[in-house]
Amino acid sequence: MLRLPINHLFMEFTEGKFYHLYNRGNNKQQIFFSEENYLFFLRKIRTEILPFCEILSYCLMPNHFHFIIYIKDRDTNIAKKIGQKSLNKAIAIVLRSYTRALQKQECFTGSLFQQKTKAKKLEINANDTINYLSICTHYIHQNPLKAGLITDLKDWKFSSYLDYIGMRNGSLCNQSLFYEHSGIEKDDFIREGEHLISEKMLLGIF
Repeated sequence: MLRLPINHLFMEFTEGKFYHLYNRGNNKQQIFFSEENYLFFLRKIRTEILPFCEILSYCLMPNHFHFIIYIKDRDTNIAKKIGQKSLNKAIAIVLRSYTRALQKQECFTGSLFQQKTKAKKLEINANDTINYLSICTHYIHQNPLKAGLITDLKDWKFSSYLDYIGMRNGSLCNQSLFYEHSGIEKDDFIREGEHLISEKMLLGIF
């Protein structure tokens, strides 16, 4: 039976905090090969992860993924009903299930993802002069552009960008929670997203 490395199960999460959750293919190998692969992964995220957190934004790339999440009360009734003990376990279930499906599709054995999924806590304070939540969201949305996969952010279907600019009515991300905690107006956020986030702005965040 395929088992995930134990390191997948030891991320520290605090209720009421925001995190940048990410992982990539083992040895930077490709993890998504078709549109259905991306959609299957997102369905697993919706089923397993949402009971424990709100998803504010995401971006799936050919060899890695990013999510900005907000941690709920880990003892919610929904979590109890489905019998899961933690967000860590839910993440492990998603990666294990997706790995099995892709092993069957691509006829390979062994690891698909890097051993350790990472969760970087975003320290967001009302007095900050830098809007970390907004910057992080722009950063993950702009990944396909910086990687040269597209020339226009509107052309990448596998992120929450299209939902934020109103071109798609997706329900995975909690935009209301994003705007509440970022304190930014929607029109301003959309305008900001048209400008690439510099590496200097990311210092101290990632």
